[in-house]
Amino acid sequence: MKTELDFSLPNVGSGPDTLSLADLSAEVNGVVVLLQRDYHCGNCRSQVQAVADRYGEFQDRNVEVISVVPEPPDRVRDWQDSYNLPFPLLADPDKTVGEAYDQPVRFGCLGDLSDLLGRMPKAILLDTREGFPRVVYSHEGSSTWDRPETDDLLAAIDQHLA
Repeated sequence: MKTELDFSLPNVGSGPDTLSLADLSAEVNGVVVLLQRDYHCGNCRSQVQAVADRYGEFQDRNVEVISVVPEPPDRVRDWQDSYNLPFPLLADPDKTVGEAYDQPVRFGCLGDLSDLLGRMPKAILLDTREGFPRVVYSHEGSSTWDRPETDDLLAAIDQHLA
């Protein structure tokens, strides 16, 4: 069943070259979607590395992590080359996933012109056990530093997917 939350994007990380949420949803109980600010965001880079360090804990819960960066694949590939992330790393140059999941953007049209200035981080937990993604947890960042820690993400999984 196709929903407005489904997407298919180029993947430069682990998994198929094009990752479809619908295909992934059939394989796991849940998906953590990390919506990043942009290529240059140091806090975004720290977050994906912290999650990668504890990726086994997500796998133990049958939950996949995907990170979505609003940049073209060649720029996002630099992250993968630098950090060798064990989970999908998706390029979303048109920002379609951020828009579908209401990723916050500050400063109106000025923020729309610059992801570095306007786009805020967002983390979402999708329950995929019923065959279609359903948002069960969301953390919207109000600043570049405002994002859930790995422990917070794991606690949300334990609370909503147990």
